[in-house]
Amino acid sequence: MDLNFTPEEQAFRAEVQAFLQEKLPARIANKVKAGQRLTKEDQEEWHAILNARGWLANHWPVQYGGPGWGAVQKFIFDNECALAGGPRIVPFGLNMLGPVLIKYGNAAQKAHWLPRILSGADWWCQGYSEPGSGSDLASVKTTALRGVDAEGDHYIVNGQKTWT
Repeated sequence: MDLNFTPEEQAFRAEVQAFLQEKLPARIANKVKAGQRLTKEDQEEWHAILNARGWLANHWPVQYGGPGWGAVQKFIFDNECALAGGPRIVPFGLNMLGPVLIKYGNAAQKAHWLPRILSGADWWCQGYSEPGSGSDLASVKTTALRGVDAEGDHYIVNGQKTWT
């Protein structure tokens, strides 16, 4: 595939290909290529391999454990992983929670949770429901009302969630 990469991008592509050839376990790549279900252990192993290289959270800023890649590097990495049979990363902690903590979390939250997401110590999930809604997000009734008092801005959440 000729995508007219710059020499620096071609060098990065070669680095990613070499990394995948050396570090991506063949049994995991074979499962991915065959469309077989990966176990949690398979996911954890790939997660740890990428984290050890500093490539797990490739969309996070450097100061929080990301590699500082631009859009082309992310594209090259994702494309080469797909071609090699690299598993997709479980998105909840890395793609859903991590960026929210980076933008809105306080220093203590970032210091506690971000390293645990990267290390795999904590795995996150996300689900939406409340009584009477099931998986129909249009019928969700929970609200968050913003208020200001002597302690500052806050939200009062009214509603109930029933499962994750």
